[in-house]
Amino acid sequence: MSEDTSRRNRLQATAITALWRSLAGRRLSTLWRLSTFAGPLVHRFSKRERQITETNLTVVYPQASDAERRRLASESLTHSTATMLELGFAWMGDPERVEASIIEVHGRELLDEARAEGRGVIVLAPHFGNWEVLNFWLSGHFPFTAMYEPPKIAPLDPVIRHGRERRGAQLVPTNPRGVAALLKALKRCEAVGILPDQEPDWGSGVFAPFYGRPAYTATLLPKLVARTQARVVTGVARRLPGRGFALHFLAADERVFDTDETASASGVNASVEAAIALDPAQYQWEYKRYRKTPEEAAGDPDFRRARIY
Repeated sequence: MSEDTSRRNRLQATAITALWRSLAGRRLSTLWRLSTFAGPLVHRFSKRERQITETNLTVVYPQASDAERRRLASESLTHSTATMLELGFAWMGDPERVEASIIEVHGRELLDEARAEGRGVIVLAPHFGNWEVLNFWLSGHFPFTAMYEPPKIAPLDPVIRHGRERRGAQLVPTNPRGVAALLKALKRCEAVGILPDQEPDWGSGVFAPFYGRPAYTATLLPKLVARTQARVVTGVARRLPGRGFALHFLAADERVFDTDETASASGVNASVEAAIALDPAQYQWEYKRYRKTPEEAAGDPDFRRARIY
């Protein structure tokens, strides 16, 4: 890395950290009002986010009208903006304030029952609502381990790590050493977190339907289940705009326990769909979930024609 790039990264990290700190003490109602102002601007002027969001919504809600999809896209980008503005609150805000912002918890018994049975719990945490608030609550109520990939702006790494670990969470790398740490945590009957909706590298996934279209999906889950007999739940922090959050823990689709990796991945995606159904506008639709295609995997020379991005 050049000295200029390093200096630019330090300046960016300083500015971003200062912004997070300035927002950490703001009321959630204030952050939501800022989001309702900035979100529609993102939808209007950020061509990339708008196009990816609307493309994904066309795939998953083909029966919706263009006007309905545009409205949902704008609402989704408003919620994504809110998540970004709430990072300082989740990572640097007074812990008592953050805890108090969690107004409702649904399905906690799924976690408690698993631990009472001597089983670990795998929490599938899709990019819905504010997943950092979910991490905050989990790490404060259970021994909790999650995979972590350092940010592209390296000087932000200690800031983000401190924010995610301040309630006791253990962060492990996204490599075999990290997988081994997850296995050990599950065998200790603890909770671990997995992002189920990120596209893995080639060789680490299979194609499974996500809203009816093949999506390359990680196969880490069946490996963990097979070796630990852990319970699997989906967990999200649904935003209650301007007031706080409602946590939802949902029993995962039974197919996640299948030894066949494609069947298990199908169960993972169905579990994510069930969580999204709580409030589709709170899902981060601007991620290229269908970037990899079966045609590309098969070596089809015309595979680019099958792409939607």
